[in-house]
Amino acid sequence: MNAIAPVGRSLAPFEARLDGIADPVRHAAVGELRRVGLPGPRVEAWRYTHLRPLAGHEFREAAASFDADVVGCALDEVLPRDGLLASTPRLVLVNGRFAPELSSPANGVALPEGVMFERFLASPEFDALATPEREPLVALNTALATDGVRLSVAEGAAVGRIVLVSVAFAGEETVSFHPRHSVSLGTGASLELIEVAVSSGNNASAVTYFHNPVLTCSVGEGAKLTHVKVQKEAAGATHLATVYANIATRGAYDSFTLGLGADLARHEVHARLSGAKAAVHVNGAQLLGEKQVGDITSVITHAAPDCISRQTIRNVLTDHARGVFQGKVHVHQIAQKTDGYQMNQALLLSPHAEIDAKPELEIYADDVKCSHGATVGALDDEQLFYLRSRGVPEAQARRILVEAFLLEVLDLHEDEAGRALLDTALGAALSLRIGREQILEQTAGEASE
Repeated sequence: MNAIAPVGRSLAPFEARLDGIADPVRHAAVGELRRVGLPGPRVEAWRYTHLRPLAGHEFREAAASFDADVVGCALDEVLPRDGLLASTPRLVLVNGRFAPELSSPANGVALPEGVMFERFLASPEFDALATPEREPLVALNTALATDGVRLSVAEGAAVGRIVLVSVAFAGEETVSFHPRHSVSLGTGASLELIEVAVSSGNNASAVTYFHNPVLTCSVGEGAKLTHVKVQKEAAGATHLATVYANIATRGAYDSFTLGLGADLARHEVHARLSGAKAAVHVNGAQLLGEKQVGDITSVITHAAPDCISRQTIRNVLTDHARGVFQGKVHVHQIAQKTDGYQMNQALLLSPHAEIDAKPELEIYADDVKCSHGATVGALDDEQLFYLRSRGVPEAQARRILVEAFLLEVLDLHEDEAGRALLDTALGAALSLRIGREQILEQTAGEASE
């Protein structure tokens, strides 16, 4: 049993599933977990993001069975049959398990030529990019992973888009799933990976589940991986994702994450620029309300000269929501002529909302250009007055300003299909968070005057 984990970081929610693991790699991960426990507020990287939602639960392994009609409706909602992604190859997981009957080529769309696909289940070795000895949630994933996808793109292949969808079908059980994914691009290859995490319609806010995915990305020389993620988990969910990216000479990893769902969510990126003239973009936005907590954390390591990193994060927080941004840029001595930039901006729409920002620079080279910044504010009263003076109802004016604030960072993603997915998800969340009913009621009231 976990007798040495500090109070507040107990492994009790997972203890029953950790006992008896014999595989050497998984057993080592369990040993590391027992040594350090789950991260608590005394761990610097987790001081703003507490794992309290996990306490008091025993997370069981999710059942392999699911209602195909319910899950199909969830897929149709996120990937409309008349949408730009309707003909895009897709890989679907339900409760962390690959669902071939919902994936390509079962849906009539074959994977592009130049892509090799295999299941993690069929090839259970773990990618060396991940560091479970340093990240406890990755250690937990290593111990409990049961499935996932592996994509390898051949040298020089430009394969377009692939959609990776995770659907939670938790029912009434308190479950957790820990998929393990990897993407590898050969020299000069390119891929756009569109990742979506969503719950099926049966998941009410009272249903609790835990989604703990790990994705490793290896970007070869001169290759480019574009990674778009939309997180729309159920209101009672916890979503803690970890991404590793290693970028070779002249390679690029360009990512954007949009955080909308879950009670507690964290998207953590560890990117290493290991070859000269490599580039990494870690951009994102969060729109949160009620008592949601959303955390975007990044650690970008410049380990080669002439590399570029960019991070732009925007948060809109209502009610008692709390946003977190932690961005660290670590520049090795060899990484001369580094160009690193961080910017975190937050819009607080409630006096009870909170943003915690912690940008960091750790620089050992002397020929660098690195900067970071953070801004926090409310809606501009003058802009609001301008719209109101031209007959725009107040709630609608607020939505216009909030949408403009977020669309500016969404403009950093240029692909038409990926951008359409982001716009659709954001539009639905804005209607929920900013108050579509208030807009309609106020518009009707003004029309009757």
